[in-house]
Amino acid sequence: MTKKQQQKDNTTYDVVIIGGGMVGASLASALLPAIREHGLSVALIETFALPESSDEVLYQPSYDDRSTALSYGSRCLLQQLGVWGKLSEHVTPIEHIHVSDKGRFGAARLHANEHGIDALGYVVENAWLGRVLLQQLNDNAAVHCISPASVTELKDVVDGEGRHYQQLTVQHKGSSQLLNARLAVVADGGRSQVCQQLGLDIQKSDYQQHAIIANVSAELPHGNVAYERFTPLGPVALLPLHEPDAVVQNRSTLVFTTAAEHVEQLMALDEKSFLAELQQRFGYRVGAFTTIGKRDSYPLVLQRVKEQVRPGLVVIGNAAHTLHPVAGQGFNLALRGLMALAHSLNEAATVGQNPGDLALLQAYLTRQQADQDKTITFTDQLLKLFGSENALLKKVRGRGLLALEFVSPAKQVFARQAMGLGDKLPRVTGGDHL
Repeated sequence: MTKKQQQKDNTTYDVVIIGGGMVGASLASALLPAIREHGLSVALIETFALPESSDEVLYQPSYDDRSTALSYGSRCLLQQLGVWGKLSEHVTPIEHIHVSDKGRFGAARLHANEHGIDALGYVVENAWLGRVLLQQLNDNAAVHCISPASVTELKDVVDGEGRHYQQLTVQHKGSSQLLNARLAVVADGGRSQVCQQLGLDIQKSDYQQHAIIANVSAELPHGNVAYERFTPLGPVALLPLHEPDAVVQNRSTLVFTTAAEHVEQLMALDEKSFLAELQQRFGYRVGAFTTIGKRDSYPLVLQRVKEQVRPGLVVIGNAAHTLHPVAGQGFNLALRGLMALAHSLNEAATVGQNPGDLALLQAYLTRQQADQDKTITFTDQLLKLFGSENALLKKVRGRGLLALEFVSPAKQVFARQAMGLGDKLPRVTGGDHL
């Protein structure tokens, strides 16, 4: 399909993003420079209804809102997208990270001021992050948002000149329509329906664990500390949350990992009994736990799509790789990946290159593969090291925590990985750069 043909056909786009969640909306924002400067046509398809208004973004924190940990590196990328200024109005800085192993001596502590920055990372409630990203798209009105809608079929088609494009069958407002895309981006999450339709080979490793997610309050202020507490029954993480007008900042988001066979019993406990179980696992670093919000749980599986690019097709975010939450790296890895893709697509747009060109997509994936390998290995090995009851590994991890606390080079490497600064960050044009 030529550009001239596209201009005559409003059902044909350069890029169609399937999934309007945090990953899909971030990619759409990252493509705004290419849309403005080179006329790139972009559509975003989302299952749930997206807001159509460009009214002022409002913030109403909920005790049951899910949250995401953003690394310092992700802050830099969100600044490039031009959304950090608004987003930062309601984020909680992580000024300290405390890592401990229950029953073992020693702990590792990281402090932002040791690295000359104001925070090692940030915690943001997903509802606020989503609103700010969608507001960015509403304000620019450059991306065609189609919602509520679903992709029921995605088919690779070759035109008369041998060029690949993707034909999407979309259910929208009670009817079916066909869209053509020079590049289709699959960003519909860890249980991607599109990946299943395409029969993509997915490598899976079941941890036989579930994560129980909730917001909790304790009697002592969190002090902007993120805690990672490893226990024989699974890791427990607490991430600090800010509450507007609260006298004591003592609300945190909880990630409570448990064996699959115990999750139903734990979810069935009343509030008092569950808090007692949490107290027994975590201890009293923030005093006694007093309140917990709605609990949700989901199974923990390490999965990765082996074939993340095809002619005219790329898979990103949780659809491409799903990690254990122990190191809080899932969205941060996804954000680096989508920004790297946006960089490649923006460069291609400057020279009129087909965004679905396989050589272009393979070059992007080759650059991104190392980050995926490193981050997945870091997360998986951290879990296996601290999840083992092997006597030798117990000694190794105890010494490892001491090394992280007292040996400067080891601490620096761990800190940079935790901050999402292990490698050079991708850049796109536009935004409020550092």
